[in-house]
Amino acid sequence: MTQTARVYGGSLYELAAEESLTDTIRTQMSEVLDLFRENPDYLALLTEPSIAKEERTGLIETAFGSCVERYLVSFMKLLCEKGILREYEGCFEEYTRRYNADHNIAEAVVTSAVALSSAQTAALRDKLEKQTGKTVILTQKIDPSVVAGLRVELEGKQLDGTVKGRMAGISRKLEEVVM
Repeated sequence: MTQTARVYGGSLYELAAEESLTDTIRTQMSEVLDLFRENPDYLALLTEPSIAKEERTGLIETAFGSCVERYLVSFMKLLCEKGILREYEGCFEEYTRRYNADHNIAEAVVTSAVALSSAQTAALRDKLEKQTGKTVILTQKIDPSVVAGLRVELEGKQLDGTVKGRMAGISRKLEEVVM
């Protein structure tokens, strides 16, 4: 995430907090980001320098003016006018980081060889919530190369309980002994 995204995303969060709109704008930002990801040509159009800024901001108004908060529409127009609309995803990441900090939420990414059952997911979430004292939002990733076990990334820390991770640890220890 760039410094620009941190500044703009943080500023939008502060405005949303002052107006008690943090939940609404976060949800809408996520939906807009999904639209940008699903329609990269639209984002390319909105960032095309050969098209006048007024026309590009008009497209934003037409597409979003009646269905998202005015602050978010103005925010997207500002990014468009400044030529930094491609920073939108980073702005959303910063907004979400600030939102999570204010709401005592931690995001965790769990990687396993196979999908976890809902009971396993709930048990893992409960354990992580007890350890962190925060509400944990889990995202699952499937990676057959982990063989078995789980790898959890939470608040900048990685907990590796995978067979692959254990084998790598054993290999490092063996190399130390041999040398």
